[in-house]
This record gives sequence, C-alpha cells and structure tokens, in this order.
Amino acid sequence: MTRLERVKALIEEKFNGSQADFSRAIGKAPAQVNQWLNGYRNIGDAAALNIEKSLGLPQGYLDGTGEKYQADSTSKPIESNATAFSVVETWQDGTPLNDAECEVPFLKEVRLAAGSGAFEASDFNGYKLRFHESSLRRKGINPKDVVCVSADGNSMEPVFPDGATLGVDTSQKHIKDGKIYAINHDGWLRTKILYRLPGNRIRIHSYNEEEHPDEEVDASDIQVIGRVFWWSVLD
Repeated sequence: MTRLERVKALIEEKFNGSQADFSRAIGKAPAQVNQWLNGYRNIGDAAALNIEKSLGLPQGYLDGTGEKYQADSTSKPIESNATAFSVVETWQDGTPLNDAECEVPFLKEVRLAAGSGAFEASDFNGYKLRFHESSLRRKGINPKDVVCVSADGNSMEPVFPDGATLGVDTSQKHIKDGKIYAINHDGWLRTKILYRLPGNRIRIHSYNEEEHPDEEVDASDIQVIGRVFWWSVLD
C-alpha cells in the first residue's frame, strides 16, 4: 500500500470516512487533506510524520513499517523491529572514532531560518557530530556530503521546532516534491518543503502554514543547498 492508500484506510477505519474529522485530528486544513486524497499534492515526509504522531501511530506506519496501533498499557509488550538511524554517544574532543563511526561538521553558529529568514554565519569552529557510517550508507548518503546545522523559527513546527539539529545532504539538490530542503533564498537560508510548478516555478511550503502561508517563486530565485534527511529534537 502507498501512503495515500493508508491515509484513506485510516479515514475509513478511525473517522468513519469523515475527512473533516480527520483534518481536525491532525491539525490540517480540510482543503489540504482534499488535495492529498485527490492526488493534487503528495503526502511528504513531514506530513506523514505529523499524521502518525497525531493519531498515535508508530513512526513509519504510513510507509509500511511498524504496527498499526501503539500497544496500550495492559497489552503484551511488542518487541521493537525498528532500526535506529544513529546512536547518540557521549564523547570528548580527541576521543578516537571507532571503526563504525564518522564525524560530520556541525555549524553551531549557522542557523538555517525556519521562520523569519534571518541568517547568521561564522567560520566553522570545529564542532562535529558523530554518526554510524553504515546508517548513512544504507540511505545512499556519503558522509562527506553531510553537514549539520540548527533550525531557527517556528515555521516547520511541529515536525522540528526552533533549535532542532538538522542533517543536510548537500549532494541532493534536485527537488522531489514534498521533501524538506535547506535553501538559500535571496540571501536567506531557510528550511522548507518544496514543490515544482509549471513555468519553472517553485512553491515554498511551511509546515506551520497558519502562520507561514505558501510562497511561489521562480526557480532562479533560490539555491538548493541540500535535502534535510535527519533531525534531532530535545524537548
């Protein structure tokens, strides 16, 4: 089943076919849900994650991984079949890498605007994050192409809030509809969901669309820095 087919099944099973009730449950406009169901817009990674979180479904359910519903407190525990993307480990400067690890630069003083578009840059200061190299390779990502940054603003909430750490694959500059990208927009560094439009136009979509409505620009007005493939949030 595709994401769309699973969403349609959820609406039938959990909301008796009511698109309006489904829209309220996931906090999205009925018009956007209607566009998904009619195939006018793709259900991107950010939208899929929001649906899963809002409905109490395991992450990845819409892609066919995980159980349909979370087990309740009286149920027999379900053994996880999830594969961790990477493990966070404590370490100090100078701690040698083990054979499975790689380091990627963390531009701690560079904040990608996920709201106002503000941009602040400084030279790379030596901060790094560690990933399991095999996890990146399985996703087709070369560690040499990865840079980590911090998001700024609330336009991509609730998927990732202000201050979230983002992993960007700088080799992925070709726009795939519904994916999240770091872009340089007329001197502003931003993280947005992108869609291609006729006439060499781009629609820039924010997850928090109530406060940050969609924008349409010429493709020549933006420079794609890379695709956001990973993020980490501490609440």
